[in-house]
Amino acid sequence: MIVGKPPDRDGVSASVIATTAGDWLTFSDFLAHRFPAVDHEQWLARINGGDVVDEHGVTISADTLYRRNSKLFYYRSVANEPHIPFEETVLFQDDLIVVADKPHFLPVTPAGRYVQETLLVRLKRRLGIDTLAPMHRIDRDTAGLVLFTVQPHTRDAYQKLFRERRIEKTYQAIAPWRADLMAPTIYRSRLVESEAFMQMQSEEGDANALTAIEIAEVKGSLARYILRPLTGQKHQLRAHMAALGAPILNDRIYPVLQAPDSAEPDYSEPLQLLAKSIAFADPRTQQPRQFESVRSLASWQATDVTDST
Repeated sequence: MIVGKPPDRDGVSASVIATTAGDWLTFSDFLAHRFPAVDHEQWLARINGGDVVDEHGVTISADTLYRRNSKLFYYRSVANEPHIPFEETVLFQDDLIVVADKPHFLPVTPAGRYVQETLLVRLKRRLGIDTLAPMHRIDRDTAGLVLFTVQPHTRDAYQKLFRERRIEKTYQAIAPWRADLMAPTIYRSRLVESEAFMQMQSEEGDANALTAIEIAEVKGSLARYILRPLTGQKHQLRAHMAALGAPILNDRIYPVLQAPDSAEPDYSEPLQLLAKSIAFADPRTQQPRQFESVRSLASWQATDVTDST
């Protein structure tokens, strides 16, 4: 009998892969071929630890013969995953949603070198809600509000708010003050993926990225900007501020892509971008919802921000 998806383990949901035609002798051979970044010995360790099951819920062994047109469920793990020494805060929780206030450097969902050290997995463990799922995402480098759904059957209704831009989001950013920047303004551009890893770039054509920009305060050579994304392109705020000649402080992607963290992450210069507030009409209750981050941007609290540039 085919069973459903296995339960979470330590906050991590099982991933699934369908098997295809091939001449692999065992499932372990197939997995090592399909995921070359994880060597055969690591897959054997996961299998021997009971971390891989078939579509019938049966734990496979290292010698289980390969079958095509079936499914394997496995639990992701990362060797030597860095611990991120900053804590999230739960601002609100009810039967429908959870609102978290994320620190800088913490990814929202598992990817790359991070599984346990992600906001989603931390919250699943902390709250004991295996069905928790993000309504949206913000960059690992960005701090601030992230919203989650609790019940699978309401998930689409909430995620639809973001797809249809029926959410009011406000960000704060610290960046160089540009006396020639006529603010408030709405900056428009057409953003597309660039050849450079991670970066977005502008091209000619109809605008697909709009950001409302205000200057809240100026101190020395820096300004605190209020940014309201009117569209939802990847890295929109970061790319727009860089295009205006005012890249967000400590941005390692714009305007110049810098080398990624080494084995020992550097937490000394967080990106000065904060998802500060969010407001919407709840699609289930029709009641207005509004939440605000309790965090602030460190560079703006410094006694001499002029020296921060």
